[in-house]
Amino acid sequence: MINYARQNPEQQSDATSPPVEDHIAPAPRVSVQAFCETVETAAAVQSAGEDRRLGKAHLKIQMGGMAAAIEAYRSAPTPNVIILETEGRHDILLGLDQLATVCDAGTRVIVIGKINDVTLYRELVRRGVSDYVIAPVTAIDVVRSVCNLFSAPEAKAVGRIIAVVGAKGGVGASTVAHNVAWAIARDLALDSVVADLDLAFGTAGLDYNQDPAQGIADAVFSPDRVDTAFIDRLLSKCTDHLSLLAAPATLDRVYDFGADAFDSIFDTLRATMPCIVLDIPHQWTGWTKRALIAADDILIVAAPDLANLRNTKNIVDLLKAQRPNDRAPLYCLNQVGIPKRPEIPASEFAKAIESQPIATIPFEPQMFGSAANNGQMIAEISANHRTTEMFLQIAQRLTGRGETKKPKGSFLSPLIEKLRAK
Repeated sequence: MINYARQNPEQQSDATSPPVEDHIAPAPRVSVQAFCETVETAAAVQSAGEDRRLGKAHLKIQMGGMAAAIEAYRSAPTPNVIILETEGRHDILLGLDQLATVCDAGTRVIVIGKINDVTLYRELVRRGVSDYVIAPVTAIDVVRSVCNLFSAPEAKAVGRIIAVVGAKGGVGASTVAHNVAWAIARDLALDSVVADLDLAFGTAGLDYNQDPAQGIADAVFSPDRVDTAFIDRLLSKCTDHLSLLAAPATLDRVYDFGADAFDSIFDTLRATMPCIVLDIPHQWTGWTKRALIAADDILIVAAPDLANLRNTKNIVDLLKAQRPNDRAPLYCLNQVGIPKRPEIPASEFAKAIESQPIATIPFEPQMFGSAANNGQMIAEISANHRTTEMFLQIAQRLTGRGETKKPKGSFLSPLIEKLRAK
């Protein structure tokens, strides 16, 4: 047993659902074995095993607690992670001493107990326990504890994947994705990459005025070559903080993929980029569903009509069911206010989906058309337009960053601002 305990019992929170901005990086391919004493803890661990962030982990659950673990490993190798539930103080320390004699080097141990005591915590640290969690535990407690074993605390924001998808074709989801990514990179100063997953008809290259010779197709059709250096060569730099993994947007081949075709690409991007924005095409396949479920945050873009309302609700309901330990998907309304078009008001959307849209983007054909034709973002066309501010607000919600990074002004800045106001 190695490593050190990550959480002091004094800092252990009650068993509640995760906070809105609680970002937990997924665990790698590891083996996890839990030895539980109560059916409640076993149920929580079982539920945790179904969470997307432990999707690559191989989880096995047994009853019997510490005694069962000691007996099991007398004649079998230990996994990467052992989860032990125990009730008594003396039993914990005595059991860990016995377990250490049969435990392989490198195995990490998580202990679930009912005693909240600093002295016990220090004894557990001294014995090499990786984490001590106060019972009762929920699924998200188990997920957080296991995943935190494999992610550095200072790298909390690294690897956040944001998936943007349209509720219906032609609603402007790609435009929203590209402008939000621009705001994340420029205004929040967060290194980001846009991955255009619409390989046949993607528009990210056009929107950013980029025409790279290589892109995401080179990676998805060569999975054995995918690593950090290979992905870096495929990235096209748009700004200091924004890169593009462009789609070929050609029809010389068909783009039929298996459900896990993009997994290695996403894993590599997570390891190198703080923020990854996925521009997901409006289609329902194994890999699009997998990409949505595996994302850290999801934005659905919808137009204010009945088909979009139905599709948004269907997507939200499915993702809530598949991601019980994540916050619900966010959605925004786009192209609102087209003259003479009957529209469903935002209040009706909110009533049906049981949440408010995070933004209502107005129909501005002149501005959006000019930006698209010139290969520019809305912020470049009109920096002070209300839509530019909306994209920034969406970026803040999706990344969990509430403040923008503004350059420092000179001592004349207050005077200049007053003159502008006049």
